[in-house]
Amino acid sequence: MPVTLDRAPAAPPPLPPRRTLRQRYAQHIWIGAISLGVLVVALIPISLGLLNRPPASVTPTPTAMAGMPSASVAFAPDIKPLPDNLTSMPAPQTAPPIDRTEPAYVKFNLETRKVTARMADGVAYEYWTFNGTVPGPMLRVREGDTVEIDLSNSADAGFMHSIDLHAVIGPGGGASVTQVAPGQDGSFTFKALHPGVYIYHCATPVVAQHIASGMYGMIVVEPKAGLPKVDHEFYLMQGDFYLQGQRGDQGLRAFDMNKMLDERPDYVLFNGSVGANTGANAFVANVGETVRIFFGVGGPNLSSSFHVIGEIFDRVYPEGALANPATNVQTTAVPAGGATMVEFRTEVPGTYSIVDHSLGRMEKGAAAQIVVKGEPDPEIFKVIQAGPGGSGGH
Repeated sequence: MPVTLDRAPAAPPPLPPRRTLRQRYAQHIWIGAISLGVLVVALIPISLGLLNRPPASVTPTPTAMAGMPSASVAFAPDIKPLPDNLTSMPAPQTAPPIDRTEPAYVKFNLETRKVTARMADGVAYEYWTFNGTVPGPMLRVREGDTVEIDLSNSADAGFMHSIDLHAVIGPGGGASVTQVAPGQDGSFTFKALHPGVYIYHCATPVVAQHIASGMYGMIVVEPKAGLPKVDHEFYLMQGDFYLQGQRGDQGLRAFDMNKMLDERPDYVLFNGSVGANTGANAFVANVGETVRIFFGVGGPNLSSSFHVIGEIFDRVYPEGALANPATNVQTTAVPAGGATMVEFRTEVPGTYSIVDHSLGRMEKGAAAQIVVKGEPDPEIFKVIQAGPGGSGGH
């Protein structure tokens, strides 16, 4: 049956007033700001943790780890006590000029061997050498000669060695056929087709390590007509050396691969050691004589700004090319793995420093000397009043 109501239903409650667009926009802004603030607060600890954590792929350097207890063990340089009766290596000799006018068959016997010797006062190094000197022997032939290279590797060398001569036209400059194990030997011949001043070096991987240990030298191919006569010829080569430890550390110091790869040498040396051709070991000439220097850079990394302080080169044969010399040159650039020949006449007595004019390298050992003896010539150089400071820094 139909249902009747005793009273009318209550009216629905009135709706809240509708918010304006501006009010709704303000509410969204406040909600977003509060949410962003909460997110930032939550991420701060995580972010700080990530910032303070070193990347997983990066190993902290010894310097960065210096304060850690294990750092002195993990990164201790390989430095041993100085050997008894330590001496410098013998000086490499300048090969005599070619005195023949016909081609010949010329044979060179080279031996690769280790030599522990003085590098600087208080510092010894185990050099890898050709024939026991750094640089190795100066080889000298004539354009058109047939040259035989016989390379033997001493039984106690500890490494395979080889030889790459920049004067050779052939695979690897000879290195491809002279990868010689300790106690073994290899040989080949080549025709000396191009006159010039060339470098040779070991080319066994890691090639730069072998060169940085002293395995480089020079081969001169004289032109058929020969070279002009001079009074003195000097053989000088520059190399950069990389040792474990810090500057000033004394002892028998080992090779440092990381420094070599970073090109940060401890020593930059002429003829293999500090003072090899200074003082009592300086080159000697007399006033009025002509001097020729065969200069090369073994490297492995640094080039040289070759300069004789107080002299001007009468002739420079850039990069060892024995034709069309430049004249009246102050400094000549010699790249790593390159060479030059310079000539000049001495005019004034005194001691003349031979340097790489990147002069910071003087502090790393790159210096030699020529002592010129004789009577002064005041028309060329005359002292009016000497300063009180002595002879200067070089």
